[in-house]
Amino acid sequence: MATQISKKRKFVADGVFYAELNELLTRELAEHGYSGVEVRVTPIRTEIIIRATRTQNVLGTKGRRIRELTSVVQKRFKFPEGSVELYAEKVANRGLSAIAQAESLRYKLLGGLAVRRACYGVLRFIMESGAKGCEVIVSGKLRAQRAKAMKFKDGYMIASGHPAVEYIDGCVRHVMLRQGVLGIKVRIMKDWDPSGKQGPKIPLPDVVTVHTPKEDEIMSDKPQIGKEKEKEGYQPYMEDAPASMPVS
Repeated sequence: MATQISKKRKFVADGVFYAELNELLTRELAEHGYSGVEVRVTPIRTEIIIRATRTQNVLGTKGRRIRELTSVVQKRFKFPEGSVELYAEKVANRGLSAIAQAESLRYKLLGGLAVRRACYGVLRFIMESGAKGCEVIVSGKLRAQRAKAMKFKDGYMIASGHPAVEYIDGCVRHVMLRQGVLGIKVRIMKDWDPSGKQGPKIPLPDVVTVHTPKEDEIMSDKPQIGKEKEKEGYQPYMEDAPASMPVS
């Protein structure tokens, strides 16, 4: 019989499991374009879907890498044999993934590219991918000994309310350079997409859509009541007159 745990403990345990799994995959698959993980629990098994830009590298030669990761996860979290399965899913649009772009910027800076040039390159790529707005912040000892922050913005960005939760995808990464640690923060605002593939289905609450008015219907085509008889040459007689009219 399975041990019963309280709802609070279950939610905390699920959160800790997700955080530790995400940390493991971030360290292992950072250079392969790791962009997040999704955990699906079914009655038969637990499915872990790894989202990445280069899925072939995640799978490895003849699926060796994914089998190694499955074994590590199974032993670390004490899953029964065959009850956990790892899958790799390709990110549809890596330009709209904040994790993928933060990792891309991180590797550019580690390669020795100038901060300003690297940030503008990432910014342009994000906007060309169909984002509504984006923001890149790099802070630390950029050139001189004195630490400072550089902020790069483009497009439209919101920062408060529930739409910020739905529309903004954010990520923070650290770059270990020779002169010290640099902090990278990437925020991407997605555009509204009714299909829900490239962005949220729910439109922004303050967006007003003005519809084009319908063309006015031509009234002359419809018959006008009371005028048909006059058109036919009908002359009103006294019996058609109202009762109050005096009869001579």
